[in-house]
Amino acid sequence: MPSLVSDDRAAPLAVIGGSGIYRFLDEVTEVEVDTPWGPPSAPVSIGRLGDRTVAFLPRHGAGHHLAPHRVPYRANLWALREVGARRVYAPCASGSLRPDLAPGEFVVCDQLVDRTSGRADTYFDGDVVNHVSFAEPYCPELRRAVLEAGAQAQTTVHDGGTVVVIQGPRFSTRAESQWFRANGWDVVNMTQYPEALLARELGLCYAGIALVTDWDAGVEGDPSLSAVTQTDVFAVMEANAHHVRSLLFAALARVELEPGCGCRAATNGVVVAAP
Repeated sequence: MPSLVSDDRAAPLAVIGGSGIYRFLDEVTEVEVDTPWGPPSAPVSIGRLGDRTVAFLPRHGAGHHLAPHRVPYRANLWALREVGARRVYAPCASGSLRPDLAPGEFVVCDQLVDRTSGRADTYFDGDVVNHVSFAEPYCPELRRAVLEAGAQAQTTVHDGGTVVVIQGPRFSTRAESQWFRANGWDVVNMTQYPEALLARELGLCYAGIALVTDWDAGVEGDPSLSAVTQTDVFAVMEANAHHVRSLLFAALARVELEPGCGCRAATNGVVVAAP
């Protein structure tokens, strides 16, 4: 599908901003995009990063007015494709399920577990049936670029990890957190699903970058690692927003514009059309 913006403004790279990241580039053009699934969370901002054009969309809206279960995921990914995006980075706030993953550190996830319910999680809910491959939910090329960028960063970036995605907006109970940890999962988040799957259905490359903001429901036996609060999450996000931007700037500058991965092939050649 052709982009709805002119070639000189088409943005092959995109960022979906998580909690605390509501702006990305300074000099931007805002594009209002209508989608078959309603409006996206906010207008899409398009700007330049060196010689590259990058689109940005705040997941929760410009003022964080959308809870995780109310984010218009289908509209958001569709809007990014409409402005030309082919590769998408998606930073997100996440709770740690391991004592050794500390607030302020990053996890470049390679797997996810869906524990959400009732979310609109596919574009194929009409007469067209398409079963996309999702064994590897994150683009290996995008992951590699952010890991290479992380090697030069002044922060800790972990290679690989499983994110378990909960419905929200509440945080986990202690029993749930213990169960997640017992299963060997690494971080917990509220937005990576269905975002990652919808990107795959559109043939877009997608990578989730989890910024650890807390220790979820705490760590048993260590009272110093207490249960998360919303205040904790927003404070850590604010304190680390510059690290998130720096990591993204470096990754976007080095990633290839033309995908050489298999993300698009996972669509089985079926192009999602408007209902």
